[in-house]
Amino acid sequence: MISYKELGLVNTKEMFAKAVKGGYAIPAFNFNTMEQMQAIVQAAVETKSPVIMQVSKGARNYANGTILRNLAKGAVEYAKELGCENPEIVLHLDHGDSFEICKECIDNGFSSVMIDGSHLPYEENVALAKKVVEYAHQYDVTVEAELGVLAGVEDEVCAAESHYTKPEEVIDFATRTGCDSLAISIGTSHGAHKFTPEQCTLVNGVLVPPPLAFDILAEIEAKLPGFPIVLHGSSSVPQEEVETINKYGGALKAAIGIPEDQLRQASKSAVCKINIDSDSRLAMTAAVRKYLAENPSHFDPRQYLKPARDNMKKMYIHKIVNVLGSDNKLG
Repeated sequence: MISYKELGLVNTKEMFAKAVKGGYAIPAFNFNTMEQMQAIVQAAVETKSPVIMQVSKGARNYANGTILRNLAKGAVEYAKELGCENPEIVLHLDHGDSFEICKECIDNGFSSVMIDGSHLPYEENVALAKKVVEYAHQYDVTVEAELGVLAGVEDEVCAAESHYTKPEEVIDFATRTGCDSLAISIGTSHGAHKFTPEQCTLVNGVLVPPPLAFDILAEIEAKLPGFPIVLHGSSSVPQEEVETINKYGGALKAAIGIPEDQLRQASKSAVCKINIDSDSRLAMTAAVRKYLAENPSHFDPRQYLKPARDNMKKMYIHKIVNVLGSDNKLG
């Protein structure tokens, strides 16, 4: 058994309580590589922001759970080297789909886990989440559960259509499971292609997706006042990164994300954790494609991964300061 406390990590309980009270959201950035970890830590330290480093099932398959855990441990030490005396870094399992996966991560140093039983019948979702909570809380690990289904594809998470969270179920679900936070479905979606052009409205030549269901969010807040709410699938898909990718040989057509003004609005509510993954991938890929196109004789990975890291860091800082409002919230 490896305790996350031995690694210098923290769970989400205190940071979520502060975020709900303060009207901001904690960034939850997925990572698979050292460069992503470095960019996340650099951005968090420079902005004095708490941060959640997320590991998906796909990341664990790609990079290995042990390596990712030690990267997170290294992230804490790296933050201190950069001048942050008391970093607040969470290592979180994103979309754990079984008790066994959640238990494995808890036993191996994760400070937070998500159990995603949203694809199951309601009572099965409740039972699975409750089982994970009972195990996790023995070790002071926080648990995120999900109620409602997000559409889209990202790693192994795939759903053809979304099902909005039913506000009338949230009190029963949260009470019976004992979960520490609840991921809800109000119109966000996984992946870089969150909406079809037919679902959007053309405004000044730009496709604008349908607005988030803030009425459902408000109803959930009324039923669970102060309870930490999570938004998945919240990348904004910056069009400048899409254009760069396409300019240098990519083929991302009709990639549309969640408008940042809507995420800013959500972060001022009980939404205290906002997940961002695709934007990091786009920033990294855009920088790599541009560098290799402009420097065709170069082959050292450090040459093109450095601008990729810099571009991700720029994106992370923008999200922290201009979208989520978590800057200067450490301590």
